[in-house]
Amino acid sequence: MTEQEIFVGAVELTDPAARAAYLERACEGDPALRQRVAVLMGALGRAGDFLQGAAAPDPEATRGFEAAGGPAEAVGTTIGPFKLLEPLGEGGMGAVFVAEQRHPVRRKVALKLIKPGMDSKAVLARFDAERQALAMMDHPNIAKVLDAG
Repeated sequence: MTEQEIFVGAVELTDPAARAAYLERACEGDPALRQRVAVLMGALGRAGDFLQGAAAPDPEATRGFEAAGGPAEAVGTTIGPFKLLEPLGEGGMGAVFVAEQRHPVRRKVALKLIKPGMDSKAVLARFDAERQALAMMDHPNIAKVLDAG
């Protein structure tokens, strides 16, 4: 099993003893694998419950974004040093794009934008909590925060 599969299996177990036994069986004989899974479990613990009870998006608040054609219409837009190249996905709070950062270095990045009308204090606080949780995580299969604002 991969570390991601082991992690998902462990997260589904709520009993700490059952989770520990599962991790011992799944990682038996591979201490490096066990350590990588432990890093993921630690990141999950530090993330807390910031996504629990996420507010459902207000259809009226996001109507302008959808009426304008959604994320596809934003392609080509420049935001600070970033030029939006293509949409990757869209959720209740925003959209994620492949973007090109032009300075101080040139590189492709993922850029998450909050939908117009979703800029209430509660949504911005949730977005900030998501950013903080992601910034604390250190794993090759988890995105790194390069910039925020």
